[in-house]
Amino acid sequence: MQRSAIQKILGLLLMIISISMFPPVLVSLWYDDGATTPFIIAFFTTLIAGLIMWWPVKGFQKEMRTRDGFIIVAMFWLVLGLSGSLPLMLSAAPQLTITDSIFESISGLTTTGATVITGLDELPRSILYYRHQLQWLGGMGIIVLAVAVLPMLGIGGMQLYRAETPGPMKDNKLTPRIAETAKALWYIYLGLTIACASAYWAAGMSAFDAICHSFSTVAIGGFSTHDESIGYFNSALIESVAIVFMLLAGVNFSLHFLSWRNFSINPYFADAEFKAYFKVLSIVGLISMMYLYITGTFEAGGAIHNGLFQAVSIGTTTGFTTAEYHNWPGFLPALLLLTSFIGGCAGSTGGGMKVIRVLLLVRQGMREVIRLIHPNALVPVKIGGNVLEERVVDAVWGFFSLYVGSFIIMALLLAASGLDLITSFSAVAACMNNLGPGLGDVGSHYGDINDPAKWILCFAMILGRLEIFTVLVLLTPAFWKK
Repeated sequence: MQRSAIQKILGLLLMIISISMFPPVLVSLWYDDGATTPFIIAFFTTLIAGLIMWWPVKGFQKEMRTRDGFIIVAMFWLVLGLSGSLPLMLSAAPQLTITDSIFESISGLTTTGATVITGLDELPRSILYYRHQLQWLGGMGIIVLAVAVLPMLGIGGMQLYRAETPGPMKDNKLTPRIAETAKALWYIYLGLTIACASAYWAAGMSAFDAICHSFSTVAIGGFSTHDESIGYFNSALIESVAIVFMLLAGVNFSLHFLSWRNFSINPYFADAEFKAYFKVLSIVGLISMMYLYITGTFEAGGAIHNGLFQAVSIGTTTGFTTAEYHNWPGFLPALLLLTSFIGGCAGSTGGGMKVIRVLLLVRQGMREVIRLIHPNALVPVKIGGNVLEERVVDAVWGFFSLYVGSFIIMALLLAASGLDLITSFSAVAACMNNLGPGLGDVGSHYGDINDPAKWILCFAMILGRLEIFTVLVLLTPAFWKK
């Protein structure tokens, strides 16, 4: 482990992230909401902290190792969550405790969307904008942005990219150089954001709401400027825009890159994961619409748009709501929550276990059934016509077991803290899958649960955002041995 390299990069990243305090200052001045001071204090605090870390080791030039990348990614998300909480902690509205401020910050950066804040409609515009900016920066991963900058400073970034980028096949790069890969991802991300904001504005949102909601839509975050979320606008057109861009943001960004480069939509329909992603959301959407209509919860029109919207929103782990889905009848809330375990595609801004992993688990299960019938048969696991190495299949099973094990332990800890079983189960599911809204006492917000539960859920959000291995590998004794 190269402590100087880790210290240098963390310092640089803190100084870079301090710049993110300027846009909220401009928003505060534009709307004259009186919330400028917290952002100015947070800027100087973060900048000075980064400078203190960076200055003593600024001349260190050695290349990082993969092990260093894991440490930097895990530490930076923790440090970033703490520094991101400063404006919320210092602001007069909302008045948040230290725990609530850190919870809100980590929820934003991990694009979870679980909030402890109520009364959003009365908050200063700069605070509202800042929450969405946190999600936007966290959506593609602040580390990937830094990877595009660090090579210019003489520091390689492949180790960071492998540790941060989601998905089971992380070594695939869109372009030969890692810096160019990061830039390509951000160009696509920025383009989708601009298109989404324009569509929201054209559909009837104010410019401010359109920008904020585009940030949280493309990031698959789910924060809103209103307590009623997307339901506040009561507009089928706005909901349609949200559905389109939630679906796009949940797709592997490499497919967007290939489609744009080749001016063709063929890369989408040739991808097995994309087809499985679309099928799952279509089936869940159809079930939701039919069940809401059959139970009389909504008339035909309401059942269609509420059922489809919530299926896409929960299934992609965005977390926008048009209605209180946690109060819907029967098994439907549980079905939607369980769909979030599948989540978006690998290489997207979505949460959950990722469609490709679930697809691999299904294919592996089918193979074992065939082996029972034909014990001596050689049955490979294929995705898109390609035979996968056994090491990939084993890694997915390892991921699944750790995911389920971590989920059970944290759900039990929440129950031990005093929460009921439904709230405990759904809160861990919603936070670990980076979804946001849960069931029971966390259906609307997380402000009423106890502080120990919030700290556990903060860990769940980071664990889910960094996809288990990046965090848990730091807890193994073998990692720290030379």
